[in-house]
Amino acid sequence: MELTARDRRIRFPRRPLIMGILNINHDSFSGDGRVDQDWAVQKARELVRLGADIIDVGGESARTNREAISPEEELERIAPFIKDFREVSRDMAPRDEEQVFPPLLSLNTWRPEVAGPALELGGDILNDMSGLPDERNAALCARSGAALLIMHTMGEPKVSHKHIQYRDVIVEMGEFFEDRIERALQAGVSRAAIILDPGIDFAKQVQDNLRVYREAASLERFGRPVLLPVSRKSVIGKVLGITNPPDRDAGTAACIVAGMRRGAGLFRVHNVDMAYRVITTVHQICEGAA
Repeated sequence: MELTARDRRIRFPRRPLIMGILNINHDSFSGDGRVDQDWAVQKARELVRLGADIIDVGGESARTNREAISPEEELERIAPFIKDFREVSRDMAPRDEEQVFPPLLSLNTWRPEVAGPALELGGDILNDMSGLPDERNAALCARSGAALLIMHTMGEPKVSHKHIQYRDVIVEMGEFFEDRIERALQAGVSRAAIILDPGIDFAKQVQDNLRVYREAASLERFGRPVLLPVSRKSVIGKVLGITNPPDRDAGTAACIVAGMRRGAGLFRVHNVDMAYRVITTVHQICEGAA
């Protein structure tokens, strides 16, 4: 299996990719964001130094208890970073020979009016948390050559969907991805440019999330890399009784191990150093057992 992102090609299976989270906003649920371009470049350099293969930059928090910002403000926050992204890995070396280097840039936005100009500035992946409700973002990826990350969710972004109930979350997720992959293909996106994300904590109850973790291997039938956004999620807080997100890293590590055993190819995390150590150790154990 191959992932294409503009002119980059990554073969799977391999050591899972680490997507380091970069929040250029004031209201990240994990409290780790700033609207400061100098800080953003230095933060991204640190994430790469610690082993990030992808930097996922976002100008707006996905939190549902925060007002949405305007598309203009969102683009204003991320555009300078996209322009400066080549500076992120300047004079650096990869942490190991498996790291994707220079790193890929993922644009974490769902509004086409932001995604369009952002992709024109650069970016290898569009991380669309809207669930691809129409073909517009897919068409933008097709035009630019960027990869498209499709996340499973129900309803509009920035709106709480705690009321959602599934007859069978795994079956319905499979039906969702069948439909969205076909939509992306019809818009001109190459199958090799698609990544799937089961959307942990998005329109899901605790037991839904736990079942998605347990049965993530069910997504292998689509033949596309699967990203698990496991970092400091609310479901971890519920399981461990921890309200402060930065204190959930032990649970995050456990979810990474579980995800690797179920074939996940990418992990989106805040604590890149922890994720690198976990992934490298598990990968070496599994490689030795092969």
